[in-house]
Amino acid sequence: MGKLSVGVAGWDYRDWNGIVYPAGSANRMDRLAFISRYVDAIEVNSTFYRPVAPRVAESWVRRTLPREGFRFTAKAHRTWTHERGDVTRDLVRPTLEGLAPIREAGQLGALLLQFPQSVHFTPDAMERLQRLVDLLGGWPLVVEVRHVSWNVDEAFDWLAENGVGWCAVDQPRVGRSTLEPVSRVTSRVAYLRLHGRNAADWFRPDAGRDRRYDYLYSADELEGLAETARGLSESAEETFVVQNNHFRGQALVNTLQLMRLLAGRTPAAPQDLVATYPALEPQVDVTRDRLF
Repeated sequence: MGKLSVGVAGWDYRDWNGIVYPAGSANRMDRLAFISRYVDAIEVNSTFYRPVAPRVAESWVRRTLPREGFRFTAKAHRTWTHERGDVTRDLVRPTLEGLAPIREAGQLGALLLQFPQSVHFTPDAMERLQRLVDLLGGWPLVVEVRHVSWNVDEAFDWLAENGVGWCAVDQPRVGRSTLEPVSRVTSRVAYLRLHGRNAADWFRPDAGRDRRYDYLYSADELEGLAETARGLSESAEETFVVQNNHFRGQALVNTLQLMRLLAGRTPAAPQDLVATYPALEPQVDVTRDRLF
């Protein structure tokens, strides 16, 4: 089996205060350093909205150095995948320059090209994807798509021929158009991304981000997802399992549970998280950062 890293999507959520991070610590705690003590990897989500400054990325590397083998993945900017218009070298350059310190430090595991549900497997979509691959040569690319039309051998063959990884996505199943987590390995990197299964709010326009990702996977659901992750890691050099069900720290709960299932060890957990989710206590070693 290849290297298997389990982690969370993002780390700077206001609703994690008092659940993941100690209450009242927002302005005096290094949240990245704190969360890196408990997870194998973090997916950087902020790069979807704006490129990171190189000096900031350098600080991320420095602040996670105590965690041996720690990995980052990062989402591509939304103009690459969610907006119309040509993809040019000038468009991708700021993101690549910002992520360069992480890549140079050997910490960047994947650059995630996440396309929305509205993008189907069509010649136009493939032309855009080909343009991105041409511009991003040498970067560890992984593609996440959500429409069922992509579940065809032609798409997987193209990804394999171009050395692009496939992201198996676990998402709410709404109708017949949403893609289930198809286990395919098309490059040295495999990716499993877990969004939760809150079907009631997934496509509801007024749901808001927190409602869409408000979901805690059950033990039975995690067993199935762990089996998927094991299968991917048998064929890939490196596999990332990333929880995006972030509301109220649920992503970290499920990350720790999956680490236990996949690595056969008892992971450490912040004491406030265990206080919020008491069922987690028998599965973890509680780290007590405060006396009361």
